[in-house]
Amino acid sequence: MSIFDNIIELPNTEVKQKSDTLIGFEKRFQRIYTNLTLLLDQQGLVDWSKKFHKEELPAIQHLTDRYPLIILTGDAGTGKTASAIAIADRMVRELGKEGFFLKLSTRVRGEGLHGEMGKLVNDAFKEMKEQAGKKRIAFLLIDEADAIATTRSTSQMHQEEKAAVNTLIQKIDEMRDLKGRAILFMSTNRLHFIDEAIIRRAAIIMEFQRPDDDERADLFKRDLKGVKLTEDQVKELVKRSGPDANDGLGFSFSDLRLKVIPEAIAKSYPLQPLTYNIIAEVLTTIRPSPEIR
Repeated sequence: MSIFDNIIELPNTEVKQKSDTLIGFEKRFQRIYTNLTLLLDQQGLVDWSKKFHKEELPAIQHLTDRYPLIILTGDAGTGKTASAIAIADRMVRELGKEGFFLKLSTRVRGEGLHGEMGKLVNDAFKEMKEQAGKKRIAFLLIDEADAIATTRSTSQMHQEEKAAVNTLIQKIDEMRDLKGRAILFMSTNRLHFIDEAIIRRAAIIMEFQRPDDDERADLFKRDLKGVKLTEDQVKELVKRSGPDANDGLGFSFSDLRLKVIPEAIAKSYPLQPLTYNIIAEVLTTIRPSPEIR
């Protein structure tokens, strides 16, 4: 069994098409892209500093000490994994480079023994380093990172699990030698379980929240284009899918796209069109997915 779920060469047309459907993607991408370009374009930074400040700012020298680690945190179904892949694809396009995206398999971690976890970490980073050595940017995603990067401060933690976390920290440290040619994404819905030393190393910790009113309205308009919905009906769908109508917890992106809308289509197909009334009815029968703590 491969230690990776996905191995994707970048740029990738299918990834780009999917990224176009991600709501709020542009704002997230720009934050990560501008931060990572500080690692990738050292000479550009020097030129910028001399242009605007007439000298090389001492702060620039410390930017190479940053770790190419991005932690994506938030509830399940808020788009963390999809965003990581989309950000990687967009980055190589913007930079005019080629890339390689690796997603560490959660199945392998679930079936492995504690003593194998350190080897798994080594193998994953070895492959990432090899890909980065081929003149392209290598991205590694560790999904559900709290399962492998658990804080070492817990007394119940097995010694070999602590060794695996130590190995992971060592590999993150070594990534700086690749000078931005390797980027590590970690995603988690339990940030408080991640080891403090890893948290400190993150260049960016980006929180993903359940969609707000505007984002849910955008989703309904995008995904239901062709369905005859008035502005008032869209507003009502937004209201019914929001936290005020659901005991304080609104629907996630995946709740709407993988549960609500498919259920509404199933009720319509094949004898009638999809309508506002059908969608509104489904929103009263399906509950938002629970928060994971």
